[in-house]
Amino acid sequence: MLTSHLTHRFLFGIFGIIVAIIAAFYLYSVPLIKSNVFEIERNASRIALNNVFELASKMHNSSLEYREQVLNAHRQRLTTVVETALFFFEKQYQLARTGGMSDQRAREHAFSQMRELSYGGDGYIWVADENYTLVSHPDDTYQGRNASELVDEQGEPIIPDVIRAAMRDGEGFYNYRWNRLYEERKLEKFSYVKYVPDWHFTIGSGVYIDDIEREVEARRQQALSELREAFAEIKIAETGYLFIFDSSGRMLVHPNPNIDGEVFRSLKNPVTGNTIMADLISVADSGRELYYKWDRPTDPGRYRYEKVSLVRYLPGFDWYICSSVYLEELQAGSRVLTDRILVIATIALLAACLLALVFVNFVTRPIRRLSETAHRISSGQLDVTTEISRDDEIGVLARAFDRMVDRLRQNITQLDVKVSERTEELDQRNRQLSQAMQEISQTSQNLRLMEERQRLILDALPAQIAYIDHNKRYVFVNEGYATAFGRSKERIIGRHLEEIVGARMYTDIETQVENALSGIASTFEYPLTVDGERRITKRTLIPFAPESGQVLGLINLSLDITAEREGERRLQAAQKMHTVGQLAGGLSHDFNNLLSILQGNLIALKDDPDTPEELFRYIEPAIRATHRGADITRRLLAFARRQPLSPTRIDLPSLTGECRALIGSSLPSDIQLDIKMADDIWQPIVDAGQLEDALVNLTFNARAAMKQGGQLEIALANRHIDETLILDEQVKPGDYVELNVCDTGPGFTQEAMERAFEPFFTTHEKENSSGLGLSMVYGFVKQSQGYIALSNRTTGGACITLLLPADPNRYSPEAPKQTEGPTAHDPGLVLVLDDDRDVRAVIRGQLLALGYQVIECSTPEEALELVSTLPEIDGLVSDIVMPGSLSGYDVAARFRQARPDAAIVLVSGFTPANRQGASPYPLLRKPFTQQALGQLLASPQARKASDHQQQEK
Repeated sequence: MLTSHLTHRFLFGIFGIIVAIIAAFYLYSVPLIKSNVFEIERNASRIALNNVFELASKMHNSSLEYREQVLNAHRQRLTTVVETALFFFEKQYQLARTGGMSDQRAREHAFSQMRELSYGGDGYIWVADENYTLVSHPDDTYQGRNASELVDEQGEPIIPDVIRAAMRDGEGFYNYRWNRLYEERKLEKFSYVKYVPDWHFTIGSGVYIDDIEREVEARRQQALSELREAFAEIKIAETGYLFIFDSSGRMLVHPNPNIDGEVFRSLKNPVTGNTIMADLISVADSGRELYYKWDRPTDPGRYRYEKVSLVRYLPGFDWYICSSVYLEELQAGSRVLTDRILVIATIALLAACLLALVFVNFVTRPIRRLSETAHRISSGQLDVTTEISRDDEIGVLARAFDRMVDRLRQNITQLDVKVSERTEELDQRNRQLSQAMQEISQTSQNLRLMEERQRLILDALPAQIAYIDHNKRYVFVNEGYATAFGRSKERIIGRHLEEIVGARMYTDIETQVENALSGIASTFEYPLTVDGERRITKRTLIPFAPESGQVLGLINLSLDITAEREGERRLQAAQKMHTVGQLAGGLSHDFNNLLSILQGNLIALKDDPDTPEELFRYIEPAIRATHRGADITRRLLAFARRQPLSPTRIDLPSLTGECRALIGSSLPSDIQLDIKMADDIWQPIVDAGQLEDALVNLTFNARAAMKQGGQLEIALANRHIDETLILDEQVKPGDYVELNVCDTGPGFTQEAMERAFEPFFTTHEKENSSGLGLSMVYGFVKQSQGYIALSNRTTGGACITLLLPADPNRYSPEAPKQTEGPTAHDPGLVLVLDDDRDVRAVIRGQLLALGYQVIECSTPEEALELVSTLPEIDGLVSDIVMPGSLSGYDVAARFRQARPDAAIVLVSGFTPANRQGASPYPLLRKPFTQQALGQLLASPQARKASDHQQQEK
C-alpha cells in the first residue's frame, strides 16, 4: 500500500509544497518583517519627537496668547490710570479755584499735584500742552521743557508725533522709545495717550516693553520645566531619549546632567568631522535622520556605536528638539523576531511531514478503489458501484460517482425529450430576435432625427464649421462655411480642400493643415472676401483623434472678427488723438505766453511817441502776425479740449438763422445751400459760439472741396440712442441732436479718413491753410461730450455727422441781460501774478500806462501772503495756469473772500483739464491789448462774482 506510485508521488508532492511554502515565507516575509519592525521602532522615535514638538508648539502658542493677555491687561490698566489722573486733575483744579486761585494758578497747582502721582513702582503720569511743552512730569529734567527738543538715538523728535496722533485720533495706544525715570538709556515703551480738548492738553502714561517681555519669559521658562518633566517619562527603545538645545548651542534639556544646561557646540561628530550641533541643525525639519558614532554608557570613550537622531525646529522659542537612539537597539527587536520565526518554521515542517504521511495513506486508499471501479465501467459494466462508505469528501465523491453512473443511464433515455425542448426554445429566440431588429430600426430613425437637429444647430451658428478627413476631403460643412465660399454644402462634401479654398489660400494655410493632421492644433487669422466685402476671420484647426490616438481628420472653426479689429483700430486712433491733443494744449500755453510778450512789446513800441515812423512798416506786420498766431493757438486749444466753454441750452432755429446769413454770403453762386431741420428739434446743451464756429468751419471745408460748384446740405434731427452705435467711439445711450453736413464734392480719401482730425493735416492747396478746421471741430465735440464721424456718400461727396447731447424737454430762452458798461473807478494798487517774468513785465507796463499802481509776484503762495499783509490792494490780474498745487482760480477765490469789492481779471491762453466750462471770473485771453485789459479791469463784472461762482458757493 505504501509502495504504490500514487502514494509516493502524493507524499513527495506534499513534502515539497510544505518546504517551498516555508522557504518562500522565510525568504519573502522575514526580511520584510525585519524591515517593518525596524521601521516601527524608528517611527516610534519619530512619533515621540513629533508629539513633543506639537506639545512645545502649543506651549509657544500659549505663551503668545499669554503675551497678548498681558498686553491687554496693561491696556486696561493704563486706560484706568489716565482716566483716574484726569479726574484727579479736575478735582484739584476745582479745589484751587474754590480757594480763590486764578485759572492759570489753579491749572499750575493741579499739574504740580499730578507730578506726585505714581503706581506700580515706576509708573507715572505726564501732561503736555498743545505747543508740546511738558507741563507735568515727575522728572525735573523734563518738567517745563518743549518736547520738540527731546529726540531719539537717530535725532528724530519723540513726543510731538505722539501728541499729534492723539490730537487727531482723540486717544490711542502708541509705541515710542523713552528712558526710565532718572536713567538715560532709552527703551521701547507702550503708552496710552488721550487728548482733552476742553483743557487743551494731552495726558498719557505707559509701560516698558521690557517689563512685559520679562513676564512672557517667565512663562517660557515654565513651559521648559514642563517639557523637562515630560521628557523624563518618554522612553525610546531601551536607552533612547529626547533633548532640546537652542541656536546658541546651549543644551536646554538633556537627561545627562553633565550636558544639561551646558554649551555643547564644540563637540565633534567622529563620522563627519563637523560639530554635532552643526550636523543636527542641517537635518532639522528635513525629514532626514542624522547617523553618527558615539560611545555607550557601558563603554565610555570608544566612539564606535552607531546612533540615529531626528530634529525638529520650533522658531517661536528658537528650540531644536531632537531624538537620539542607538541603531543596534532599533535592530534588536527584528533579530529576536527572525530567530523565533525560524524555530517555529522548523517545528512546523517536521509536524507537517508526519501528518502528510498519515493523510496520504488515508486519502490514496479510496482513490485506488475509485480507479478500479472506473476501469470496470469503462469496459461496459454500468451496474457496478464503488462500495465506499465514508462521511468525508472522498465518501461524497464516491456517492457522486455512483449517482453519475446511474444518471448516465437515465440521460440516454431523456436525450430525445431535451432535443425537442431545445427546438422550441430556438423558435422563441427567433421571435425575440425579430422584435430586437424592429427596435434597432426605431433607434436608427431617432439617430437620423438627432443628426438633423445637430445639423440645423450648426447651420444656425454664426461661425464657419467644417470637418476634413486625413485625405484633406470635406466630410461635413455647415451653412456658414458654404456661404463664405459661395457654394452649396452638396457641392463641397467629398471635394478636396484646395478645390474649395483656391490655390492661393491653400498655399497660405497648408502648413497649419499639415500640423493639425499630425495632432497639433493651431489658431490664425486669415482675410476673406464675402459678398464683395473684405472680412477678417479667426480660424482654429483642431485635430480629431479618437481614443486610439490616430488623427483621422481635423475640425475647422472660423469666426468673423472684422468688427473686433475695427474696434481696436478706433481705440488706437482715439488714443493717438488724445496724445496729440495733450501735446497741442501744452504748446498752445507756451506759445500764447510768447505771443503776449511779443504783442505787448510791439504795441508799446508802436504807441511810444519816440518810435521812428520808418519802423512802423515793420511793427504793424509783426502785430498782425501775432494776431494770426493767437488764432492758431485758439484753434489748437479747441482741438486739445482746453478752451473755456459756457454750455447752455441752444435755440437751434435762431442759431441756424444767424448762421444761414453768414454762411450764405461766403458761398459762391455755384454752390446751393440747403438747411433741413425737424419741426420739434431739441435743444443741445453746448457752447453756442463754438457750435457756430464749428458750422462755419465745416461749411468752409465743404466749399473748398466743391471747386466746380455743387450742393451743400445741413440737416438737423433728434436722435435717441438705446442700442449699440459706433461713430468715432461707441455712443453712450441717451438723447442727442444729430447734425449732418454733406456736400457733393469728391469725398474723403483713405488718408483723409484716417488723419482728418490731426492738427495741421490738410488737403487744401492754399499755402495759408492751417489744417486746424476739423481738428477744432473734433476738440469742441469731444469736450462737449459728443461724437463725430466721417463718411462718403454712395452718390458722391463727403458727409460729417455730429451727435451733440440734448434735452428733449423744451425751455423758453431767457431774455438777454443788458450788459453793463464800464464804470469809472479810481485807479488803485493792482497785484499782478504770473510765473513768466516777461509776461509780468508786459502787463506791468500796460497797467502803469492806464494809471494803476502795480505790485507783482511769481507764485500763488507769494500772492496770498501779499493779500494778507497789504489791505490796500484793490485789484488782481492773474494767470490761470501756475506751477504747484494752486491755480489762478484758487488765488482769485481767496482774494475775493478777503476783498469782496476788489477787481479781479484772469488771463490765460490755456484752461486746465479740471476746469472745463464757464469761468467764474472775467477772463482775458492771451495775447491781449492794453485797451482790453483796462476795459475789463474797470467793468462791473470784475468787481462782483459771476452767477456761476454764486452757484458754487
